[in-house]
Amino acid sequence: MGIFTIILVSLLMIINGTAEKLHDAFGMIGELGSLNNNNNNNEDDEDDGIEAVEMSSSWRGKRCVVNVDSFGAVGDGISDDTQAFIGAWNKACSMQKSVLLVPKRRRYVVNATIFNGPCVGKLIVKIEGTIIAPAKIKEWDPKLTRIWLAYNNLTSVVFKGNGVIDGSGAPWWAASCKRNKSLPCTKAPTSLTIDNSSDIHVRDLTIRNSQQFHFTISRSHSVSVSNVLVTAPADSPNTDGIHILNSTKVVLKKCKIGTGDDCISIIAGSSNIKMKSITCGPGHGISIGSLGKDNATDFVKKIHLDGAFFKNTTNGVRIKSWQGGSGYAKEIKFENVIMEDVKNPIIIDQFYCDSTTPCANQTSAVKISDIKFKNIVGFTQSEVAMKFACSDTVPCKNIHLINIALISKNTTADTFCNSATVSEFGVVVPPVYCLLQDDA
Repeated sequence: MGIFTIILVSLLMIINGTAEKLHDAFGMIGELGSLNNNNNNNEDDEDDGIEAVEMSSSWRGKRCVVNVDSFGAVGDGISDDTQAFIGAWNKACSMQKSVLLVPKRRRYVVNATIFNGPCVGKLIVKIEGTIIAPAKIKEWDPKLTRIWLAYNNLTSVVFKGNGVIDGSGAPWWAASCKRNKSLPCTKAPTSLTIDNSSDIHVRDLTIRNSQQFHFTISRSHSVSVSNVLVTAPADSPNTDGIHILNSTKVVLKKCKIGTGDDCISIIAGSSNIKMKSITCGPGHGISIGSLGKDNATDFVKKIHLDGAFFKNTTNGVRIKSWQGGSGYAKEIKFENVIMEDVKNPIIIDQFYCDSTTPCANQTSAVKISDIKFKNIVGFTQSEVAMKFACSDTVPCKNIHLINIALISKNTTADTFCNSATVSEFGVVVPPVYCLLQDDA
């Protein structure tokens, strides 16, 4: 039984007045194998708008394998293999058809590096072994404090394999001001970055224990990510799973993400982002934002989540912006979602303030409009299952709730609403009472 069947059964239970049986539906969650990073799943997927490169005839034919071991990589988990990886990259990138191979059953220590394109031909990066970051902060390249493995200015590159990218993040987490309030707040590296690139495909990899963000897609177009596992401890600070900014036409599919921050975060300059069959938890949920920090003007539009399972997360689906910003977040749709023990299942927050000091009240705000929440069911840990905290001067408009069933196991769930126009369709539990003054 698939996720959509479970959602339908759950909603029918609510409609028929048997809300107490909703918990039984979650006994079927174990069958959500397709959401649990099943790399052997051969089901035909709905067209996501980005053609799988392996299906393209232009990718077929013999390729030259460029093995990092041939360039002096040791792979013993101790020796520094950075220069070997750079040499192998330069060779593979200069060839018309090549596969850069990171062999299995080896552990390669690689320091912060930018792998630059463009490459001559269509390149496959096949990671079968484990790439690990330096174990100590003092071993880090001081010139590259914000990145670990960064790929820049690429076209038509595939990253695949059953290997692991391990950020060795523990010492960075210990040095975080979010762990120790007496420490200064400093930035830390992102494990994997795709920047200024197009027609990029990432699949079947594991990215774990990042220093901060695990995987960032920035300034890029036509990127697909599928069957990727992202994992870090729930208390690891700022370890967002997949972070998207200034990018368009990005598809995330069948990814399982559990970290100490947002499973997926989508920020300024991003549009036409699709997410399908996502598992999230632990973590802070799937977030649009934050937007508008430091009075910035930010734009996000055409974001679609279709199918997700959240378990033990602090938030479910969220839009967050700072006071004082401007711009918009619009044409966003979250649908076909199951929540299990989520603290804030649905939340729009125009008063977001992730700061050690209180944020000043300001009248300007990022405009939030044309948002749909559809077929979302499950259990909330808090009394407030849905929160719409919107600006009095820039209220939220055209918020649509369609078939929502969010229930507390211990108390009666409620909704908070301020300065938002919210419409209900079908069954909505708990009910929402939002009416702007000019709508009366």
